[in-house]
Formats: sequence, structure tokens, C-alpha cells
Amino acid sequence: MLSMTGYGRSHVSRDGRDLLMELKTVNHRFLDVSLRLPKPLAFLEEPLRARIGAGQLKRGHIDVAVVYQNKRPDANTIAIDRSLLLQCAAETCAIAEELGQASLSVAELIQLSGALSVTQADEDADAVTDLALVAYDEAMAQLQTMREREGLALAADLAQNLTLTERLVAQVAVRAPAVPKAYHERLNARLAEWNVPAVDPQRLAQEVAVLADKCAIDEELSRLRSHFSQFRECIAEPGEVGRRMDFLLQEMNREANTIGSKASDAEIAQYVVEIKCLLEKLREQVQNAV
Repeated sequence: MLSMTGYGRSHVSRDGRDLLMELKTVNHRFLDVSLRLPKPLAFLEEPLRARIGAGQLKRGHIDVAVVYQNKRPDANTIAIDRSLLLQCAAETCAIAEELGQASLSVAELIQLSGALSVTQADEDADAVTDLALVAYDEAMAQLQTMREREGLALAADLAQNLTLTERLVAQVAVRAPAVPKAYHERLNARLAEWNVPAVDPQRLAQEVAVLADKCAIDEELSRLRSHFSQFRECIAEPGEVGRRMDFLLQEMNREANTIGSKASDAEIAQYVVEIKCLLEKLREQVQNAV
């Protein structure tokens, strides 16, 4: 079993290019991808989405964040507007002579005029894409390791809560045969309380038999045990089992509701409440299973 929760990080440098990639995954019904890329690296979106779609992630929300720095000599282009700079120099020199002050330096003139411009060169898409995919694969390997580790913990919790649920269902099964007998005793006590004349034993037995048929829960208990068995098999499977487990929990909850409505017994009703609480815990845990 795999958890949907995971984190991976990779820092790759090559040929003056430096790229940091972080991957985070959380639970989601489907595969949902969110990319945060520097604007000059917008071309990475398609290859990254393709790599994610062809990979091991089948469900969950994945957040991909990229930080990039190009340290190559050709990363930027520097240009100076000579015409603007000379015009600024001529004007400032004339003013300096009138005021009797020293003229501005070239550096001061450049800063004042804004004649210097730095333009970021277009990135080599192929080189950066190769670098990004290497970083993605490394980060994904870390993320999968964490998802496997989280999955083991999740499987242990699911198995523990399932065992507790099975024990409660076993107690319901033990209590169920006593329900008609308890009803028979209550009926006799009520008749005695009302001073009802002697009642035909056959008629009384028929009433108890009708109730026993109405509150019979053997089929529901059998289906619950079957669901438990399938659920435990899912816990042990390495593949994508979250949706199947979610369906099984819906069926378990339906059977528990039926047992609660048919049993007509306070003790069984209490067991059903506890069973439903455990099923809700299982449902919440399953939301994080792949």
C-alpha cells in the first residue's frame, strides 16, 4: 500500500545551470498537477506533465516547484544606449560649468540616464529540459520512498482498526441469537403486568417467530465478514487500492445500518454505534491511500 503523502527534493547543476526542484503530494480523488515555474522556463510544463502522467503517480495532488539560476557567461546580454548617454553627458557638463562644479563620472551618468540595459538571453530549451527531468526523477525517487514508508504506517493503522471492528461484529453475532429469547421474556412479563388471561402458547410462539425473522441479521453479518476479508487483502496489496477500499467501506456502513435497524436490541444498537465510529476512522484513513 502507498500513501498519497510524500515529499522529494533534488538540486542539480550542470554547465553553469543550477536547478532546484521540490515535489509535494497530498491526497486527491484524481491525479491533479500544479506547476510553479519561473517565467523563462514555461517550456518545461509540457515535458514535466508528460513525465508525471507516464510515471508512478495515479492519484493525488502533486505540487512541482522549480527554482533556476543560469550562471553561464552568455546568460545575459548587456547593452548601452550610447546616444542617450552622450546626450546626458553633454547636458550635465554644461550645467556643471555654469555652476562651477565637477562633471559626473561615467558610472554616475549611466546610473542617472538609465542607458545601461541587461537582457536575459533565451534559454537552451533542450539543455534545461534534460536538467529538469534529471532533477524530477531524483526528487520522485525520494518522494516514492516516503510514500512507501507512510503507506506502511497507514496499513498498520487500518489493520488495527479493522481488527477492532471485526471484534465488535463478532460480539453482535454472539448477541443476535439471544434477541428473540429476550423478546419472549419481555412479552411474557408485559402480559403478566397487564393481568392478561392465559395466552395460547402456540400464538405466543408465532409472535416470537415473526420477530425473530424480522430481526435476523445472519445475511448482513456474512456480508460484513466478506467485506472485512476483501479489505484486509487490499491492505496487503502493493498497487492502487484506495478506490476499492472506499467502496468496501460504503458497503460495510450500509450493512451496519441495516443491522442497527433490524436488531431491535439496545446492546446490539450500542455495538453498531461503535462499529460506525470505527468505519468512519477507516474511511478517513483510506482517503490518503493510493
